[in-house]
Parts: sequence; C-alpha cells; structure tokens
Amino acid sequence: MTSRPVIAEIRDVSLSYRRVQALDAVSVDIPAGCMVGLIGPDGVGKSSLLALISGARAMQAGTLRVLGGDMRSARHRQQVCPGIAYMPQGLGRNLYETLSVFENVDFFGRLFNQGRAEREARIADLLAATGLEAFRNRPAGKLSGGMKQKLGLCCALIHDPDLLILDEPTTGVDPLSRRQFWELIDRFRDGRPGMSVVVATAYMEEAARFDWLIAMNAGRVLDKGAPDELMARTGTDTLDAAFIALLPEDERKRHREVVIPPIQHENKTYAIEAEGLTKQFGDFTAVDRVSFRIPKGEIFGFLGSNGCGKTTTMKMLTGLLEATEGKARLFGNQVDPHDIAVRRRVGYMSQAFSLYGELTVAQNLDLHARLFKIPPAEIRPRMEEIRLRFDLAEVMDSRPDALPLGLRQRLSLAVAMIHAPDILILDEPTSGVDPVARDAFWQMLAELSRKDGVTIFVSTHFMNEAMMCDRISLMHAGRVLISDSPAEIMASSGAATLEEAFITHLEEATGDTVAEKTPKPAPTDPPPEKTASGSAIFGLRRMLSYAMRESMELRRDPIRAALAIFGSLLLMLVIGFGINMDVEDLRFAVLDYDQSTVSRDYIDQISGSRYFIEQDAMTGYPDMDRRMRAGTLDLAIEIPPDFGRDVLRGRDVEIGGWIDGSNPTRAETVMGYVQGMHQSWLMSGMREAYGPAAVAGDFGLELRYRYNPDIKSIVAMVPAVIPILLLLIPAMLSTLSVVREREMGSITNFYVTPATRLEFLLGKQLPYTLVAIVNLVLLTCLAVFLFRVPFSGDLLFYSLAGVLYVSTATAMGLVISAFVKSQLAAIFATAMATILPAVQFSGMITPVSSMDGINALISSAYPTTHFMTISRGAFSKALGFSELSSALWPLALAIPVLIGLGALLMRKQER
Repeated sequence: MTSRPVIAEIRDVSLSYRRVQALDAVSVDIPAGCMVGLIGPDGVGKSSLLALISGARAMQAGTLRVLGGDMRSARHRQQVCPGIAYMPQGLGRNLYETLSVFENVDFFGRLFNQGRAEREARIADLLAATGLEAFRNRPAGKLSGGMKQKLGLCCALIHDPDLLILDEPTTGVDPLSRRQFWELIDRFRDGRPGMSVVVATAYMEEAARFDWLIAMNAGRVLDKGAPDELMARTGTDTLDAAFIALLPEDERKRHREVVIPPIQHENKTYAIEAEGLTKQFGDFTAVDRVSFRIPKGEIFGFLGSNGCGKTTTMKMLTGLLEATEGKARLFGNQVDPHDIAVRRRVGYMSQAFSLYGELTVAQNLDLHARLFKIPPAEIRPRMEEIRLRFDLAEVMDSRPDALPLGLRQRLSLAVAMIHAPDILILDEPTSGVDPVARDAFWQMLAELSRKDGVTIFVSTHFMNEAMMCDRISLMHAGRVLISDSPAEIMASSGAATLEEAFITHLEEATGDTVAEKTPKPAPTDPPPEKTASGSAIFGLRRMLSYAMRESMELRRDPIRAALAIFGSLLLMLVIGFGINMDVEDLRFAVLDYDQSTVSRDYIDQISGSRYFIEQDAMTGYPDMDRRMRAGTLDLAIEIPPDFGRDVLRGRDVEIGGWIDGSNPTRAETVMGYVQGMHQSWLMSGMREAYGPAAVAGDFGLELRYRYNPDIKSIVAMVPAVIPILLLLIPAMLSTLSVVREREMGSITNFYVTPATRLEFLLGKQLPYTLVAIVNLVLLTCLAVFLFRVPFSGDLLFYSLAGVLYVSTATAMGLVISAFVKSQLAAIFATAMATILPAVQFSGMITPVSSMDGINALISSAYPTTHFMTISRGAFSKALGFSELSSALWPLALAIPVLIGLGALLMRKQER
C-alpha cells in the first residue's frame, strides 16, 4: 500500500476550537486510488481532518497538500475543488429539503458550470444507478435516511471527482440502505478506478471492507494500515478489539469485556406492554400498530433506521407523547400522559445530551432528585450511592459540557437512575462513544438488569450491542418486523450475522434487494470529459444557480414568502392607521367662576374650533386632578370671577390653563393652539369694542400651506415610512438567506464548490431585490389609493431611485450576515442596524439641515437619507431628476461599495 501514489500529504497539522484541541500534530499520507477509512469515536478529529482536506475549513498549523498543491493557497483550492467532492456528516446535510431530488442534483451541476444537456445526461445516469429515478420529483425532506444519503452521493458525484470525501455517510441508516450505499460506491469505483475515497466511520464492520485505515484518538493518529495489518499487529481478530488495543495504556486499562449473564425468569411479570400502539402526525403515521411485551429485568433492544418510529414509540411509553390509538402499559398500569405517578417509575435518557451545562454534575443530580420529589433527607445518600456506582467522584464539581462524551453518557445514565426507576428507556445512548466507554456503559446496564431487576428498553444502530440484548425488535417504517432473541432471529433467517438477518427482513418487508436498488451504471470508457468550472472571478451560471435555488426555496416556504410579500404592507397599514401626529379632537373642560356672557363667548371660541371638543364642566380642583390622571382631559381652563367685567373695562385678565404634559410634543402643540385662540379672541373683542383704533397700525397676515394644505400628518408620514420599510424587510430577508445556510450547514456546499464569494452573494441578493421591487410598487399603490397621498413627481425617476435603494438595502443585509451565525441573532442585528439609524439620521423626524458633526456625517452616508429626500420630493413637491439627481448618485454608489464589502467579509472557508 505504501508504494501507491499519495493523494494527500499531512504534516504536523493541528486545529483547535478555542480551548478544544481537535487535531494535535497529525502527520500521515493518504494513498490514492483506494478506499481509506478514518476510524474512531466522535470527537477524535475525524471530521476536522476531512474538512481540512476538502478545503471547507481553514488551516491553522502544519502543512497539507492535496492533489499536488498547498491547501493554504486560495488559488490552488479554486483549481482543485472540481476534483474534490465532500459529503459532510449528517443525514442529507448537503441537501436542500424543499428542492426535489432532480433539483438538488441539478443545482450542483450548475455550480460546476455544466450545460443543460450534460447535466441532464449525468443526472439520469446517477438517479438510475441509485434507484432514485422514480423519486426525481419528491422533495428531499420527504426521503428516508438511506435515500437522502444516496441523493447526497449523487450531488457529490455529479462532476466526476478524483477524490470523494465521505464523513460518516451511513450513521443512522438502516443496514439494508447501508449495504446498498457501499455497493454503490464499489460500482462507481469500478467505473472510475482512479477515484480515491476517504471515509470517516464509527462502524467497525464497515471499516473492515476498506483498503486502508487510519485509527484516531484524541486528535492524534494511533496507527495506519490495512485492516488485516492492524489486527495482526495488535494480535486481535476484530477491528473493535484492534482499536482498543491501540489506545493509550491509561485508557486501555479501564476496559473490561462485557459479561451479561443469562436472564432468569422466575415468575414472568411484564414491565412494558404495547398493544396496537399507533401515533399519527396529521396524515403521517409515525408508528403503526406496534405490539410487544417485555418481562421485568430484560434488556430489550430496538433496532431500525432514523425515522422508523423508535423514538416516537419510546416517548409514548414514557407518557411524553399521547398515542393516537392502542395502549401502552407499564407494570400493568396504562400509561397516562397526565399521570405523573406511573412516569416516576421510568428513567428516560434521550438521544441528545439534555443536562444543564451551566450546572455542575452534583447540581444536576440534586436538581433531578428534587424534580422527582425524593424526600430531602434521602437526596444526599442517594447522590453518594450514584456517585460511587457510576464512578463520578472526580467530576462531581465539573460542568457536563467539559466532560468527554463517554463520561457525559455515563452521567446521563446516572441522572436517569437518580430516582431508582424500575424501567430504563435509553434512546441510542452510545452513539459516538469510544469502544472502551461503550463496553463500560453496557456493563453498567448488565448490572442494573441482573442485580437490580431494572427493565431496560434500548435503541441502537450497532449490531454488536444488539447481540448483547436478551431480545430485540427490528423496526421499519413504523412497524415491528420481528421480535425475538438475536440468535433466534439469525436462525430463522438462515443468516450468519444479525446484520444479514436484519437485511433479509427489510428486503421481505419492502420487496427490494440490493441488486434491484443499485443497478450498475453503464461503464464510461473513456470517462466523460470534465467540464471546466468556469472563471475563478465570476461565473453567470453559478450565480444564477444560487438565485434560482433561493427563489424556489422562497416559493415553497409559506412563512418566508408571506414575510417577503406582505410584511412591509402589514407594517404600512399599522403605521399609516395607527400612528397619527395630527393634534385634533382635544378634550377640554372649563371651571367657570364668572358665568357671564363674556366667559361663555370665550368658551365658545375654543369649542367652535375643529381642534377641541368640550367636555362636561369641572366642579373643582379635585375633579380636574381626577380627570387629568384618568386621561379623559387634555386641557383644563379656569376662568376667574369678574372675568367679563374686567375684559369690558380693559383691565388685565388672567386665565388659568392646565395641559397634560405626559407627551411633550403634543403638549407644546396644544399650548400653541390655546395661545393663538386666546390672542384671536382678545383682538376680536377689542376691535368690536373700539373699532380700528383698538390696534395701532392694523394689519393682517394671511398664511397658506403649500404641498400639504390641510396640514395632515399622513401626507408627510406615509412617504417617509416607505423608505424605512423598504430597508428593514429586504435587508432582513437577505441576511437570513445567508445565515440560514450557515445555521443548517449547507453553506459547506459554497465552501467546497467553485462558486466565488461574489457569485454567492449576488445569487442570494437577486431574488430578494426582485421581491423588494414588488414591495416598492405595492407600498406606492397603498400610499396613493388607500391613504390618498397625492403623487405629483416624476414616476419614472422615483421608480429608478427605488430600484437602486432596495438593491442597497439587500446589500446591507449581506454585509450584516458576515457577523452573525444564527437566524435569531440575524433578525435582531438587522433590525438594530437598519431601523435605528434610519429613523435617527435620515431626516424622518429631525431635519438633516439641523444636524452637525458626526450626526451630519452619518446622515450624508446613510442611504435612507437620500431616498427619504426623493420619496418626499416625488410625492409632495412634484420634483424629478433635475431637482433630486444629487440624491440619486449616492444610492448608485452604495451598491458596489456594500456588495464589495460583503464579499470581502464573506469567508470561503470555515474558521
């Protein structure tokens, strides 16, 4: 094997995630033209090493050469990415669930610059080879786990790579689909004998079929060589045993062979009974008439692929889910989701780690003891018993997040046992755990079963674990295929191994066989010529592929589509009808101590205005204070005694006025109204009494309001709200489009394909810019036809400015997306980065001309300022290009600046 050419040279490569050392000075050569396996449990650095080899993750230390070049070089990565295919860890992690089978593969073909005819020919071959042709129009999200992995393989192989990298491709996949998957790989390798395959796996039975292995632990390489060589050097007859023998002495010495004595059923009492158990979610049947009985003290295994109904069945047995039909009984008592007494006899360990990371181990144990209402006097002795039994003495003051995976699983089991349950339900408890910790875990289960009589119901993907169970059930598509002891199941199937027996029952249930599902692809001799991936700077096809995919996902996601189309309209309606700055219909009351015709005339002057509505007269100061506090009065007026006589005699007159000042802006407007009417009444009265001589130099001032004759706030508010809404929603959508990929992990496709940062960002921006243009049209129509705001300017110029502005808004979202990693953070960050500056510095409330210093600088640079000027000018002032062109150029300039900044900040590798 060492004489083979090398496809990857790794020298002293190290990688850390903050304080966690993922890879520690790894040095190894990976031979070309063969199938190489990385073996070891989760967390030993397999995925990190594969991400570095694929170019998806940036180098930190050491040297890595793949396909003859340094992976630190961006130019080399761009050149070799058409020769590398990377399938990340997780079921369908590189797929887009709303896209169909065909659309997913077609998208990858476009990224590699393949023409339509070439793509369709390759897709037809791949779908026929994987048995997915009949499902070409089915959304990827509705495929089974095995079918998702086959589709992911089609996407990876669409460009005929020289190096295929698979990160745990069969984890969570049933044995039949797992075997079909590897048959597929073998057949594709027959068609392309020079293709190298590097696989990470936790299944040792899979690793035994590979040509060459690299055993890893704690970020280091333990050994390398062919499977037979590793077993020969360690003197073992299985890869599991060989891996354990390769571990450091301090880890290896803790290992003990699992010994599970035969179960003795003295009087067969059933701990768990399921009778016709069914669970439906809408039209989908997750569990279909499942029936079984488990005697007290038995270890019962539940086998099946992800999505077959194992977890749902377990939740119905614990009362976490209510069954649609059928019955579930624990020790003869029917499970009632609302009856906590029965559930206290059950300990449940979920598939995901569910303890509190902010609490110590001791605090977690104490908390769960209290949750199960263990008497306070018994908590400490019980915790001490658990500490000794599960060997947790050294970690009681540690936090769970800092513990190794095997120790965390042991802690989860200890927490599940804190209340001494009679039944333990464990959902894939050893997934990703190293062999030593796995065997120690199963030895604990054996002791709980045989010594304490605890009934254990456990789901697993590992056949060697299933062999340790007293009985097992094989489950598929929500139904139990068979329940019996492992030996009896193998004997009845005529199979040499449990995996073969499982495959036999799956084939009988589905009517499929490996050969039928994986027809050998037609040989290509010579192999099809690879299509050039296109320009490393910009490729229109790659950009449009992202735009098309984003558009399809948007159309098929009703929540995002509703937000995109109707979000701005809804906000416009709320703001237009809900926010009114007009000060009208002010409620006032009078405390009139004069009760004369003059005081009545004074009151009539105010009540006759369209701005005021007279209320019942006040009876005194307490009444005025009560009504002001209750908010039923905006203005209170006190007319003193002898008011009329003093006015007629020309004496000084003082009238008391109290204004509700809780809203200062409104209060100042009310004060202006009152003062103006007071002066008007006095001048009118004096002219009536004394004629023109009452005021020397009698003159009149006639005022007219232009652009808004009725002084309606909605005429000014609506044109100012349109720029705000066209900034918020489009920016938020474009931010989420990038962050959503980062959160779901599909952004890895961008890292490992020829797509450039500019293509990626422009492809993401284009659909939301088009949606924003539609919003611009709808908001403008809403302003004109619903709110009756007249549009008097140049519509063509306004439309051009609007298109530039929404392009700027979506570009701002792309810049923001470079700084956030979750969709929730993206929403808050975008709202704060758009709304606050737009309202504060755009001139919406405070005129731009009154700003100075840093405020004026921000205002002149912020795009909303310029479109605010254009919007108000076009709606109210009949302005067009000649008057507003100075506000147009900053918008046009902002687009390339923001997109360039986004491309500069966007990473082409994960760090």
